[in-house]
Amino acid sequence: MSMPNSSHEPNLALHVEDLTVSYSSKPVLWDIDLDIPPGVLAAIVGPNGAGKSTLIKTVLGLIKPAAGHVYIYGKPYEKQRSIVGYVPQRSSVDWDFPTTAIDVVTMGLYGRLGWLKRPGKAEKQQAEEALTQVGMQDFAHRQISQLSGGQQQRVFLARALVQQADIYFMDEPMAGVDATTERAIINLLRNLRNQGKTVIVVHHDLSTVTSYFDWMLFLNVRTIAQGHVNDVYNAENLRAAYGDKVALLNQNPLSQNPGSALEPESTP
Repeated sequence: MSMPNSSHEPNLALHVEDLTVSYSSKPVLWDIDLDIPPGVLAAIVGPNGAGKSTLIKTVLGLIKPAAGHVYIYGKPYEKQRSIVGYVPQRSSVDWDFPTTAIDVVTMGLYGRLGWLKRPGKAEKQQAEEALTQVGMQDFAHRQISQLSGGQQQRVFLARALVQQADIYFMDEPMAGVDATTERAIINLLRNLRNQGKTVIVVHHDLSTVTSYFDWMLFLNVRTIAQGHVNDVYNAENLRAAYGDKVALLNQNPLSQNPGSALEPESTP
């Protein structure tokens, strides 16, 4: 997936060239070109089956492309693992696995520690601080199967935070969560962006794109449009991505004032 040159477009957080992914000879992504600058909060949007999750997984080396190249800050993912954080779709995680919230977060440190070295006091403190950032400090020793969906999502966000990455990929982190958790998540993502991190989010809610994000990609197997949200979020690109029946949506009232608190949810 990567060429042997040492650096390619190093000034871009993510650079994708001519990327094609096929399942059983059917293209899921076709000839994708993508340039995401550093320090943005970026949304990847498109209809079901557009290839949004496939794009993220291919960038992270979880899916092998049929053609094309991917560079993170100028280098292949294999050389940049230590600066990349990932939050998968909640539905793809086995939440019945017998482990606690703090154990899940601590797993995010293994990339730096190595699997043979046990986390010590310093690592435990980092995990606790990450849980506090997402408002889950009171649930550190709760089994993940006993947490609500929103709480589980916060735990996985904490797992990504503890990695102290430069670029984060998140696959629908706000899908299926309550309004309080959604506010907490978007504030967390904004804080990462304000720290100079690059945050790339697969997002499903068109009504909040313009208020939550500053950069976006319209995707439907092919690249429809990409750039600053004010430049590309328009009726023409919506129709190209979703079809003629889609009208420009008004902003969600929730997005006007996402709040600042990161309150833990109550357990159901």
